[in-house]
Amino acid sequence: MSGFELSLAELFQRHGAVLLPVVTAISAAGIVLCSVVVLAIVIERSLALRRRRILPTGFLEQVRRYWYRGDLQAALECCDEQHAAIARILRAGLVRHQAGLHEVERAMEAAGQFEASQLSSNVRGLGVVANLAPMLGFLGTVTGMIKAFNAIAAAGSSNPGLVAGGISEALLTTAAGLLVGIPSLALFHFFRGRVERFVSEMEGIALEFVEDLLSQQQRARRQEQADAL
Repeated sequence: MSGFELSLAELFQRHGAVLLPVVTAISAAGIVLCSVVVLAIVIERSLALRRRRILPTGFLEQVRRYWYRGDLQAALECCDEQHAAIARILRAGLVRHQAGLHEVERAMEAAGQFEASQLSSNVRGLGVVANLAPMLGFLGTVTGMIKAFNAIAAAGSSNPGLVAGGISEALLTTAAGLLVGIPSLALFHFFRGRVERFVSEMEGIALEFVEDLLSQQQRARRQEQADAL
């Protein structure tokens, strides 16, 4: 272990003048890359999480109308025409309605879990950037402070002018990392809240569908009992 520590120390002593600028450049490039990733995710999620792509207006009323009329094929075609999350969930239940209520619930639950995962897929990237960008900024801070202390050691003096450049670089990289990380964290919570609201609404709609199916089954049983009498 001591041999490794010695070799690492020697490495910095011999090549520190080259390594520190490289590490600083990596830190700055990483922060720039994080900002580009955040911008791409925000644009993509803003388009993907539009209400009409998840819960289109008028779709539910149309499906209910076909379902109450007993026109299953028309209800399925209506779901196929809509490229929306709720349409795929309801279609999974409609396809299996003859298999019983339990199978309908299982199919819709599986479809709902898949759609919820799809809605939150890229949102997790914002959380990663929110944690990564400040760390990259702190990396630049460390290299800047090392430069500052090296300047003091080389000059054998504590003249503030010798360390001003290193401290300025350290503060700039820290600020840049936080400027990317803080908005990323805010956007992460914003989009996650939006996803949770959509998932909650879809769960409510799926529950209403299951309750309607249960009511229809109960009415059908009562009718059969009445006919038998």
